[in-house]
Amino acid sequence: MTQQEFSFSELKTANLCIDALYKAGASGNVSDDPISKLMLCENQGGFRIVGKRSASEYKFAVLYSTLEDPDWPDTLDIEQGYFVYYGDNKNPGHELHDTPKGGNKLLQFSFDAMSKNPPQRDKVPPFFVFTRGTKGRDVIFRGLAAPGSEQIRPTEQLISVWKNTEGRRFQNYQAYFTILNVPAIPKVWILDLIRGDPLSQNCPEQWRQWVKTGIYDVLKAKPTRNFRDRSEQMPSNEADMRIVNSIYNYFKTDPFGFQYCAAKIASLMDKNIISCDVTKLWRDGGRDAVGLYRIGSEGDSINIEFALEAKCYNPGKGVGIRETSRLISRLKHREFGIFVTTSYVSQQAYEEIREDEHPVIIVAARDIARILVNSGIKSEIDVAEWLKTTFPK
Repeated sequence: MTQQEFSFSELKTANLCIDALYKAGASGNVSDDPISKLMLCENQGGFRIVGKRSASEYKFAVLYSTLEDPDWPDTLDIEQGYFVYYGDNKNPGHELHDTPKGGNKLLQFSFDAMSKNPPQRDKVPPFFVFTRGTKGRDVIFRGLAAPGSEQIRPTEQLISVWKNTEGRRFQNYQAYFTILNVPAIPKVWILDLIRGDPLSQNCPEQWRQWVKTGIYDVLKAKPTRNFRDRSEQMPSNEADMRIVNSIYNYFKTDPFGFQYCAAKIASLMDKNIISCDVTKLWRDGGRDAVGLYRIGSEGDSINIEFALEAKCYNPGKGVGIRETSRLISRLKHREFGIFVTTSYVSQQAYEEIREDEHPVIIVAARDIARILVNSGIKSEIDVAEWLKTTFPK
């Protein structure tokens, strides 16, 4: 299916359509920015705020992300309908809310308004999410977002995280948003927002419902196929590729040592993994590691056993049916499997796992890089230090 596109000349009157591409200009400077023409806002920055920032009177805000910053890994989950976005205090030397664009103040204001008794959601501005397009300054509209998420505890929806650059520590926000089930937004609503009439007759009903009740009508999109091809399993940028290559080069002559690394990666992937122990080399029974996964609440939970298989393959070499079948054949009743590889699983092997409904999770090269970046191991240098200290030779 061809992606819907809007030319630069159409932006002043164009509506907002989910996953549509909005083309940039051809002048070769910031005036080519399509968001400013489309949304009548600033032409630079991750936060594009319309309204009186000094008085906390916000009309609406644009959140823009490349989704490729290893230091600040914004995440768009299309299947579950949520968006994780980091604030704008991204360099040391400033207090958490002391930012030129005022993005962190906006986040604080919005989440505070939601938590008041009674909530003041009518003061929270709509958030419009955009990500980078495939060329130049082109952008893709990802949806209308409301702060917060039903999937995340209220205390975890907006948190301050510590980072350090060259030994200098500073804080920034990590915020959760829900993408609302609004396929298209008329341009006239943007004009209504600017005029100060957010709940006009042009307002999407999903936004009106959230403001009045706090109920999220989430835009969830199930994939049309249940497996990933090679490109979807491999890193999408050079920084992530260097992370994976660092791990492969460290363990390429020590596949048994990689099993410990794979077990650690699995534990970083999901906090509900409460144990993951590498089996003895001479008596592993075809299972590189075994572990327990906890399901339930603090008051009542059960532990499910799983088996893990680790393959330290050259990122250019795919994993085939023979390797995945080894794990599948050794899964016990009521167990699931985790297959970890520094490469990718071939389409035939992946399809068979999904079509036969084997309870196996694939953790491929791209997943490894994202898991480490989200855990603060965000560069080739960080990975080298992590490997050296965690898995000394």
